[in-house]
Amino acid sequence: MSKIVKLKKGFDINMVGKAKQELADFAPAQTFAIKPTDFIGLQRPKVLVNEGDTVKAGTPILIDKALDQVIYAAPVSGKIVEVKRGDRRKLLEISILADATIVLEQLGAVNIASLDRDALAAKLAASGVWPNIIQRPYGIVANPADTPKSIFISAFDTHPLAPDYAFALQGQEKYLQAGIEALAKLTSGKVHLNVDGSKSTPAPFADLKGAQVNKFSGPHPAGNVGVQIHHVDPINKGEIVWTVTPYGVAQIGKFILEGVYDASKVIAVTGSELTKAAYVKTYSGANVSTFVKGNLNSGHVRVVSGNVLTGEKISLEGFVGFYHNQITVIPEGDYYEFMGWAKPTTRLSYHRALGLLSFLSPKKEHVMDSNARGEERAFVQTGVFESVTPMDILPVYLLKAIMAEDFDEIEELGIYEIVEEDLALCEFVDVSKHPVQELVRKGIELIQYS
Repeated sequence: MSKIVKLKKGFDINMVGKAKQELADFAPAQTFAIKPTDFIGLQRPKVLVNEGDTVKAGTPILIDKALDQVIYAAPVSGKIVEVKRGDRRKLLEISILADATIVLEQLGAVNIASLDRDALAAKLAASGVWPNIIQRPYGIVANPADTPKSIFISAFDTHPLAPDYAFALQGQEKYLQAGIEALAKLTSGKVHLNVDGSKSTPAPFADLKGAQVNKFSGPHPAGNVGVQIHHVDPINKGEIVWTVTPYGVAQIGKFILEGVYDASKVIAVTGSELTKAAYVKTYSGANVSTFVKGNLNSGHVRVVSGNVLTGEKISLEGFVGFYHNQITVIPEGDYYEFMGWAKPTTRLSYHRALGLLSFLSPKKEHVMDSNARGEERAFVQTGVFESVTPMDILPVYLLKAIMAEDFDEIEELGIYEIVEEDLALCEFVDVSKHPVQELVRKGIELIQYS
């Protein structure tokens, strides 16, 4: 039975630079990369190609020796130009110089009705689309041998300057439908499609069949799939739930119907420091330089793959992350303000004492930079973390248990229900400047590998 959930806790970060709903005419990216660091939990990566090799879109280029049935495939066709490694030969990225016309590996369409659950999972794992399926707890690439109790899809995003999935996926209805049908065969329970309850459900999600549609409304993080799981089908110790983004569902559906690994996607190019903020059609792992260089209001900027709360800082020559559908460009905040905390300000803040003027215009969009305005200090227990976390957990106590490496407390306080993005707002509102998301990952790994 569908659920309607209205959330009150949370906070919307309104920023200047939202993408206009139009496809920009940026020059196409020339190079693309797959970054093993995007895939949390990938333990023993093995490169299947060498520099100089030619590949098609969908050619296997990477596996995890610990889960070798799952293929990580080339997003485009072209030539392998670099296998980049860091300290102790840690694999950082595999970059590809793309062909002018992308050639897709023909893998063969899939008749879902003719396959049992395990055979379908094996085909998806070997196709390149499987890394779109993420396991909760832990936020890692799912194991095809597991059977989740349910699968969740969040059809809207409430992060700052987040892309509009309805615009980015317009015309993809048949692929989304096929993807949902495939996912339904992988779970012993339901596929949950969660939509924005504050407005009518837009195409391409309005007429999809085979999923339970739940409606969520409220401030960020209402669009976080972890929050949605918590209110619909909470995770207990020993249980597994899978999550897939709408992009991932469409990619799975295209493989089912057409037998190809198609990594094309429409991403949002956003941020206050851009001359043109719009959408662009490209491929997963695109080099951002063609979208950013020549499109800047100033030269001193920070480029983020993803959003400003949970994204990754990259260079002007960096690559979009596998799970990111957005680029954000904001002013670099590498400056120091003496007694800046005491000055009257109109900048956005969750705390009325620090940003009183911003509360007078709650809908105003703000230019925000990367300055943290302070250093890490002792925890100040104000109750503010709980006020932005619409889940039945105690964030401060959980984080302190992680710091103390108290395994029993970490489990009891809700570590199985969260990943980094679910407490990212706590990091934003934290006057003590703790690396909350790093602590969450530390806690997950303490439990995962204990």
